[in-house]
Amino acid sequence: MSLTVSLYITLIVVGNTLAMWWLIRWTAKPRPNESVQGEVTGHTWDGDLAEFNNPMPRWWLWMFYLTMVFTGVYVALYPGLGSVTGFLGWTQEGQWQSEMKDAADKYDPIFKKYAGMDIAAVAKDPQALKMGGRLFATYCSSCHGSDAHGAVGFPNLADKDWLYGGDPATIKTSIMNGRQGVMPAWSAILKEQGVEQVANYVLSLSGKSVDAAKAEAGKALFLQNCAVCHGAEGKGNPVMGAPNLADNTWLYGGSLKAVEKTIADGRQGRMPAHADFLGNDKVHLLAAYVYSLSQ
Repeated sequence: MSLTVSLYITLIVVGNTLAMWWLIRWTAKPRPNESVQGEVTGHTWDGDLAEFNNPMPRWWLWMFYLTMVFTGVYVALYPGLGSVTGFLGWTQEGQWQSEMKDAADKYDPIFKKYAGMDIAAVAKDPQALKMGGRLFATYCSSCHGSDAHGAVGFPNLADKDWLYGGDPATIKTSIMNGRQGVMPAWSAILKEQGVEQVANYVLSLSGKSVDAAKAEAGKALFLQNCAVCHGAEGKGNPVMGAPNLADNTWLYGGSLKAVEKTIADGRQGRMPAHADFLGNDKVHLLAAYVYSLSQ
């Protein structure tokens, strides 16, 4: 925290406390021509509804003073005056580290036990799956869904269709290191007619009804431009993360319009790496849970 910010915060805290004290003292000060305590102030409504000069109860007034005393004690013990840490030396970072250490002491031995087991074996352990499910709900469900069935642009993890491979080791690698999928845009090369022809051919690979003439024309374009990644039969390449186009499983939609958009504009898919903040042992357990979903 910079000195300027620290002084700014200190000024606000001290200024507000002093202003509250001054306001209480100022409002309690007698005024010229003020009616005597207990007498009518001169404000009367409906003939007999009068306002008396009755001060607030003393206990109520002392509550305001106690809040100021509490403020003084609090900023003396805890951080409240900018960069001043307080006599207790408490910080939110220190508390977080303490809580993380307590959690690590309690749970790390459990994670470590499963980390020494084969992922396929961990995937059959009920307790491990419960722990892995909680990790998935915390770190993965926002993209892949609570049921792991994915959404447009986010793979379904509960089927047997995998971009990079569905064996335990590959799943763990995906979670640990992340993935960066890049489908280049082809509109500048294929033009509008070529995009339409290739889209019809791609859809024909999965048995969909298409324009036969356009699909036949698109086959040559596909072999020339797309087969290097997706293979001559369109069955994909897990090493590159190129999807299988012949299984009727679509990451961004399998309609003619959606496939045309994918070919024309390309796609950018990113799976973030989780190694740094989860660590090997937790990722090992998470990978076992993900692996179990498709078994």
